[in-house]
Amino acid sequence: MAQLPTASPADLLRSLTTVVLPPVIKGPIVRRPWAVGLMERLDADSKAVAEMQRLRQKYGPDPVLLNLAGRRFALLLDPADVHRVLDESPDPFTPASLEKRGALGHFQPEGVLVSDPKDRAQRRPFNEKVLKPGEQVHPQTGSHMAQIVSEEVDALLGHVDFEGMLDWPVYVRMWQRLVRRVVLGNSARDDEQVTDDLLTLRRWANFSYLSPRRPKLRARFLGRVQHYLDLAEPGSLAAIASQIPDAPDVVPQQQIPQWLFAFDAGSWASIRALALLTNNPEALSRANEDLRGSSQLQYLRATMLESLRLWPTTPLILRDTTRETRWRNGTLPAGASIVIFAPFFHRDDERLANAHSFDPEQWLRPRTNADWPLVPFSGGPAMCPGRDVVLQVSAMVLGRLVGALRFTPNRQIDHARVPGLLDPFALRFATGAH
Repeated sequence: MAQLPTASPADLLRSLTTVVLPPVIKGPIVRRPWAVGLMERLDADSKAVAEMQRLRQKYGPDPVLLNLAGRRFALLLDPADVHRVLDESPDPFTPASLEKRGALGHFQPEGVLVSDPKDRAQRRPFNEKVLKPGEQVHPQTGSHMAQIVSEEVDALLGHVDFEGMLDWPVYVRMWQRLVRRVVLGNSARDDEQVTDDLLTLRRWANFSYLSPRRPKLRARFLGRVQHYLDLAEPGSLAAIASQIPDAPDVVPQQQIPQWLFAFDAGSWASIRALALLTNNPEALSRANEDLRGSSQLQYLRATMLESLRLWPTTPLILRDTTRETRWRNGTLPAGASIVIFAPFFHRDDERLANAHSFDPEQWLRPRTNADWPLVPFSGGPAMCPGRDVVLQVSAMVLGRLVGALRFTPNRQIDHARVPGLLDPFALRFATGAH
């Protein structure tokens, strides 16, 4: 069978500059605020979706190959192919792609996301035992998380009520304190060094293999993580991790950075969700009803998921092929890269009636492979194991905010036509009593 059809040189250039390059400029591992603001002004994500639609019109719905300096990238254009790749991970579609190994090697070279099949078989279960994917409220530390959220958001509310304004710098400082307590323990609340070290390593990781390693900085960072593992403060995820019997090659200290990393996306998504709610009185009323209902905060969780659909925090989902794979229109050799451009599948207005509208209700029912692939946390066996912990904490923060004060955003958002990109770092909210 022949190889997948290859994009023409002109289409290769357009795809790289329109689809692949903007997420790289924004920062694949840690965002560059100036770049996110620039891409919002250029409406880059909308243009990328339009380019993907053009490729589908020209080449059909099957994968199209991009050849770049000897590296093969297959762009997926059909929902069935997305489901297939995610469902058949990690073999023959491994999450440990070449680019990802280069990036995450800066701070967690033995993390589950970049593990070979043998090590992954031990590390993935370890992550799941701690993070409890599938549980909307963490069964071991859910109440402790709620207490942390209450304390940290109340401290934030006191500040913003006095200042009359909530902005990104204030919000992210609260978020980082909260995350350090949830993941590492209460004594880590003010340990800004541990998150600053991780941030520095992640900035270097933005360049993957192109930037030099910082072994001393990585050792200092991982040493601090190990310190909190040894402390095992009650209620923290580190404490749960410390209680799991040792298994060869799990390396717990190198699984924890990913948990801190995953919460980063929650900060962007939650402040965007606050903008969505405060621009929509009906949705805000539903959110407040949610606060008077069950502890699972279903509507607030749905709002978070809708924020992640509209503006995916992982726009490029990458897999590498571990062996030759067959497709309807050809074959792909081992070692090639599969690219799922999430904004295309989330905002494809040629296929989705609600592509650009705020529609949290779609997340209030179970989703299966019969549905269009909306993949804010990836999917299949390699779905982010921290999905439910991040959603739980984010929904509680969001609920605590909207239940306490009236927020007036600096951005007006039409819920029937949501912009292609929303810069979270530029959001500000005037505050007042209900």
